[in-house]
Amino acid sequence: MLCHPIPPVFDSYARVLILGSFPSVRSRQEGFFYGHPRNRFWQILGGVFEDDVPRSVEDKIHFLHRHRIALWDVIASCEISGSADSTIRHVVPTDLAVILSGARIESVFTNGKTAEQLYRKYQLPLTGIPSVPLPSSSPANAAWSLPRLTEAWRVLRYNEKGDEA
Repeated sequence: MLCHPIPPVFDSYARVLILGSFPSVRSRQEGFFYGHPRNRFWQILGGVFEDDVPRSVEDKIHFLHRHRIALWDVIASCEISGSADSTIRHVVPTDLAVILSGARIESVFTNGKTAEQLYRKYQLPLTGIPSVPLPSSSPANAAWSLPRLTEAWRVLRYNEKGDEA
């Protein structure tokens, strides 16, 4: 059983919560979300918000705070082979109360099908906040180009009754 090694990123100004499934091997090694150089998460967010793509962990945290985004995963611990979501077994979900009690989250977005399915199964009954599924930023989702992903993720900009994040 692997335990999630990265704490959630959020502050009291966060209005949007993005949830992945579980950190990749590379992210676990680096100690921060979406650490694999081929994962397009940070490039997508840079494009969506027309902002510089953050490089360092500190820059990534500042980016998330600046755009009122909370970031975490739906799985607190599980069995997984490598980084493949398809191998995830024996899921223990994260407790989103730590974020929901510390921020006024208005929208929840899931990064990929596994995160969406697990959010609906474990967290939706507790949060009551429907999630918006987004196509995975993973390099395994090769059918989606970066421009296509960025366009699909633009929904993040309109999370407060039409106001930009």
